Amino acid sequence: MMILEKRQQPSPIWSLATPVLAVILTMICGGLLFATLGKNPFETIRTIFLDPLFSEFAWYYRPQLLIKGAPLVLIAIGLSFGFRAGIWNIGAEGQYIVGAICGAAVGLAFYPANSALIFPLMVMAGALGGLLWAMIPGILRVKFGTNEILVSLMLVYVAEQLLASMALGALRNPEGMGFPGSRNLSQYPSAANLELIAGSGMHWGVVAAFVAVIFAYITLSRHVFGFQVRLSGQSPRAARFAGVNPGLLVLICMGISGALAGLAGLFEVAGPAGQISIDFNVGYGFTAIIVAFLGRLHPVGILLAGGLMALTYIGGEIAQSNLGLPGAAIQLLQGMLLFFLLAVDVLTHYRVRFGKVGVA
Repeated sequence: MMILEKRQQPSPIWSLATPVLAVILTMICGGLLFATLGKNPFETIRTIFLDPLFSEFAWYYRPQLLIKGAPLVLIAIGLSFGFRAGIWNIGAEGQYIVGAICGAAVGLAFYPANSALIFPLMVMAGALGGLLWAMIPGILRVKFGTNEILVSLMLVYVAEQLLASMALGALRNPEGMGFPGSRNLSQYPSAANLELIAGSGMHWGVVAAFVAVIFAYITLSRHVFGFQVRLSGQSPRAARFAGVNPGLLVLICMGISGALAGLAGLFEVAGPAGQISIDFNVGYGFTAIIVAFLGRLHPVGILLAGGLMALTYIGGEIAQSNLGLPGAAIQLLQGMLLFFLLAVDVLTHYRVRFGKVGVA
């Protein structure tokens, strides 16, 4: 019989090997899934994971890695602060949406003015919108002891309804002949998040993602706040003895994750998406949870995991176009990645023994 025996200390070897093994298992089971759908599993896996990097059209796909990966990394970095401290913000998708709405609203309020101050104001509005939306579950937990998982998740659906309302009402393009959606911000120079280097995929959202990775690495490894975050996650009782204010820590971590998710929404709506629309959100807030755990809640790991997840997005689109693969199969593949990551992660904290169970 297989017995799980708890380790005295988490295994550093398994901690590093877990993400790699999870990716391999995802490829194997994904291949079996594609085979049941009547697709060549080897061709499909190659299309998803290799074609965006090495095909004849890689010159077009590679910049998309930055465009797709930036919001994932930005949101996941924010979530990692709370997850490390045992604070579970599952509603980053809602904060992403509200940040986009607030940022776009500021840009559209100044239309058609031409000023270098408009985009910085949009950035501040996007961060503030995401922060305030994240404060709702944060304050409710601190003041009333509510579960931030449920509250933050339910607020996603509120944010989606707010998005639909804005696309059909207050932010609808008055020159759009009644169609839902705002003006195209990418065609409004003062509010556009354009590429900094033509054809590179590099825009201000990518820059912000790299800055967030550096900020998180320094904060978590060198600053006293990072020590408090780690200590609270490992031993809440010891953290209280060390003088950590648990309520304040909840608010700060929720605020950081909300602000970064709001920034991701602003950079997306002012750049790649271009406008507020009913279907603006594409699940980045939820996918970022996978990215955070796949990266082991470490800033550098999150950067690499964000690139991998962006690869599945782009490769999935290629597979849908070239191989006729259903879009739901790609979402299932991404879900498999989180499933196998959590399953294999058991070996980080437990070792497997084989033997007989004694009878009392």
